[in-house]
Amino acid sequence: MSEGTYPQALGGVSVWCDQLVHGLPEHRWEAIALTIDGNETVRWELPANLERVIAIPLWSAEPRRPRVRRPGRATRTMFHAALDAFLAALVTVPEPDPQRGAVQRSRFLTALRGLYEYAADGGDVAGALRSNAALGRLQDRWGEADKGRLTLADAAHATGLIGNMLRPLSVPPPRADVVHCAMNGLSTLVAMAAKWEYETPMLISEHGVYLRERYLEQVGGELPHAVAALLLAFQRGLAGAAYQFADALAPHSAYNRRWQLQNGADPDRMWTMYNGISPELFPSARTEPDEPTIVYVGRIDPLKDLHTLIRAFARVRARVPDARLRIYGAAIDLRYRDSCRALIEGLGLANSARMEGSAPDAVAAYHSGNVVALTSISEGFPYSVIEAMACGRTMVCTNVGGVSEAVGDTGFVVAPRDPAAVADACVTLLLDPALRRDMAARARQRVLDRFTLAQSLDAYRSLYERLIVPTALGARGPAAALR
Repeated sequence: MSEGTYPQALGGVSVWCDQLVHGLPEHRWEAIALTIDGNETVRWELPANLERVIAIPLWSAEPRRPRVRRPGRATRTMFHAALDAFLAALVTVPEPDPQRGAVQRSRFLTALRGLYEYAADGGDVAGALRSNAALGRLQDRWGEADKGRLTLADAAHATGLIGNMLRPLSVPPPRADVVHCAMNGLSTLVAMAAKWEYETPMLISEHGVYLRERYLEQVGGELPHAVAALLLAFQRGLAGAAYQFADALAPHSAYNRRWQLQNGADPDRMWTMYNGISPELFPSARTEPDEPTIVYVGRIDPLKDLHTLIRAFARVRARVPDARLRIYGAAIDLRYRDSCRALIEGLGLANSARMEGSAPDAVAAYHSGNVVALTSISEGFPYSVIEAMACGRTMVCTNVGGVSEAVGDTGFVVAPRDPAAVADACVTLLLDPALRRDMAARARQRVLDRFTLAQSLDAYRSLYERLIVPTALGARGPAAALR
């Protein structure tokens, strides 16, 4: 189960999904993707063991056809109680006490269950949230929480967004042996529904920290304050409920594990699973470019904070005048891409820094630099880091997510949003070939020892075996639904 990724988009999460499906051919798979409007194009070559791709559009003009009514599942009184509890949760301050926090998460989960039962009975959850009664109740709850006045416009805006996000509850849940969510957040709604309906085990992986990235999205965001607060309350409640409800959690770094524990996860149901690559596909470079060159390979996206990299490069040029910067990647946010180009021009770097667009050959892109840089403000356990390390390139990275766990002592890890620190590390490596080559050799060996695809697949194979309970479904052979 994925949100905005496999198989309709590229990126690290999609790479990981594709690795699992191809790498575990003994399992039959369904891919359920939360999409924008359902018109997205499949961008991956799908293997034979991926039997179906189901898209659940969250933002199409017309909602999906409601489920077949099953009378008696949810009475009107039960639904109104669930709706009221759900609205109350949107204005409730998170409990720092672990036990009270667990109760809070359980209440949110119970409210979601009530909304699911209403949807299973043919009810329109999004419509109910937009009703006059619900809007009025939300305004009352907001006032009771001493948050001031919530305007009708803001209440309608927030419940409209949340109603669309709850659309997965209105889709018949999959029948599978395991439901594996690629991330926390909206994709877990499908897994919750399958567990409620069929007692299907629920597994959550997490590449970046979903909740942290939602907070980062709202920094300087365009939503009115009250709308953003309600949206974040929903996302926080959902993430915590999913951590508590999941049968197993497979964070992709110790950093992610700490976030999950802070938000209610059970340490006895957690296994840290690092991403892996096939080292033979990322051979070590035998030569270096003629000019001292820094390379970035990844998405052109605000979370990658390329502004810091460009500003750092301006400092590098002051000390290494013939240095070059090459930025490879597809633009996720066109406005951000244009802002990067404007910054390059504004700093007088047009003749030394280039935005190359997508890299058709990632290995050639890594090999085109002496140093590979990643200046993100949020990461999980990025493939680009271990790919570059396998290619025999030394990393300069910011200390976010699992980056430091990947790099260890084979590169430089500095504070995020610190151009001076990035520049100092790059200059040190560019001016010291012996140090650079020693660290690069150790980086490749670190990948061979710890971060291979074979190791990653073996870990997931073992975890699936823990979770799968013999059922009538299992008699047809193992099956997994990737969410």
